[in-house]
Amino acid sequence: MEVGYFTMPLHPPGSNLTKTLEDDLEQIVALDGLGYKEAWIGEHFTAQWENIPAPDLFIAQALGVTQNINLGTGVTCMPNHNPFMVAHRIAQLDHMAKGRFTWGVGSGGFSGDLEVFGFDPKGKEHRAMTRDAIDLILQIWDDPKPGLYEHRHWRFTIPEPIDEIGLRFHVRPYTLPHPPIAVAGVSEHSDTLLMAGERGWLPLSINLVPGRVVKTHWQSVEEGAARAGRTPDRSQWRVAREVYISDTTANARQEALEGVMSRDFERYFLRSLPMMRMLDIMKVDVNMPDSDVTPEYLVDNVFIVGSPDDAAEKLRGLYEELGGFGVLLAMGHEWEPRDRWLRSMTLLKEEVMPKLAELG
Repeated sequence: MEVGYFTMPLHPPGSNLTKTLEDDLEQIVALDGLGYKEAWIGEHFTAQWENIPAPDLFIAQALGVTQNINLGTGVTCMPNHNPFMVAHRIAQLDHMAKGRFTWGVGSGGFSGDLEVFGFDPKGKEHRAMTRDAIDLILQIWDDPKPGLYEHRHWRFTIPEPIDEIGLRFHVRPYTLPHPPIAVAGVSEHSDTLLMAGERGWLPLSINLVPGRVVKTHWQSVEEGAARAGRTPDRSQWRVAREVYISDTTANARQEALEGVMSRDFERYFLRSLPMMRMLDIMKVDVNMPDSDVTPEYLVDNVFIVGSPDDAAEKLRGLYEELGGFGVLLAMGHEWEPRDRWLRSMTLLKEEVMPKLAELG
């Protein structure tokens, strides 16, 4: 099992964007120095808490100040974009990364962003548009036939080439036929992860859900792979978790409940998920009352919080419950106080993961 990072990011409304971008970049640099395998950066336009609207720009900057860490969009929300533009931006970013890039794609789920671009958050049109847009991008990277490309959500023309002046569609990815593609699943028996299995894309499971839901994610991957005659590889499966490590479990629990991890759930997720009727995804038992879904419940039942020994045992238990996975993605928060969070990330990489070295 390897270890990576997924940052949405998470910053309270009113935060200074200049500073939070600098702080998020410093996190990636530190993780690169610690030897983390990868880092994923989210995309939102109207979510003040998740305040990076252009993860590709952030990744481009991060590439210049890191050495080894692989960087991924987490995710490019296709309903936010014209596919012709995305095809160019992602292909260019892949050249800049020279293989140190993974293209995470998705349909988005934040109601404000969907409203901006004319989608009904309660409908399924944004999901259909996402599939169509990804298919089109892969098509034009492979064979950019001149002509009109028209869809309910876009309209553009690839012109006829004029070789005498160098006019033609010409930007293809560095990684051929395309950079690795990843998709994330949230709900039980995720349709998105079924598609990942069908197409051989990297599956990611979200941090918010307990093992009972995550187990169904791999079932979706296997079902999709079977439809396409593929054999899925669990080593490609990324599972995101909230992780906080300290020298003792008592300290870790106290610091998690008194710090930014608890703040982010109390003030953001535990307010927003009920509004979207999604609080049940966080429950170990779907029959438990909503009032029982508290930071204390999450720390004790869903998160990985503890000493290196206890955190390793929790991760081993999760690994065995799920039947195995390849990469643990520790979730991002503000590193406040920085020394404690950097210590947590260091302990995870240098003390916890070696205890699990035989897994995989």
